[in-house]
Amino acid sequence: MPDSPQPLEGKLSLRTLAMPADTNPAGDIFGGWLLSQMDIAGGLAAKRVCHCRVVTVGIESMTFHQPVFVGDVVCCYTDIKKIGKTSMTIKVQVWSVRDNFSSERILVTEGLFTYVAIDESRQPVPIDVKADPAP
Repeated sequence: MPDSPQPLEGKLSLRTLAMPADTNPAGDIFGGWLLSQMDIAGGLAAKRVCHCRVVTVGIESMTFHQPVFVGDVVCCYTDIKKIGKTSMTIKVQVWSVRDNFSSERILVTEGLFTYVAIDESRQPVPIDVKADPAP
């Protein structure tokens, strides 16, 4: 296996186990399932910043470096790259632990997601940049 192309970035936002129900016809974990986990992790990170509902409005980039296999522990790390008036851009990296008895992580995918803070009427609201981003 090639070395991971870059270092781990951000905070752990989501950790889950890849299960047989998450596979594609080839037996690998389905890319759509992985994308869904990334979106959940990014949404959780965005909500920690703005303390309100957020919606995903775009995925600027998505790169799959390695496959994910059944039994892998999937860890999604988030790093807030930019906060605008009503939106924020968050880098999401997914690292996989293939052996539960090892601490070796492999970068399997990464993407850049954009979220918008919204109110109860689904209208964009300003993000309070003074809000505490701690979990």
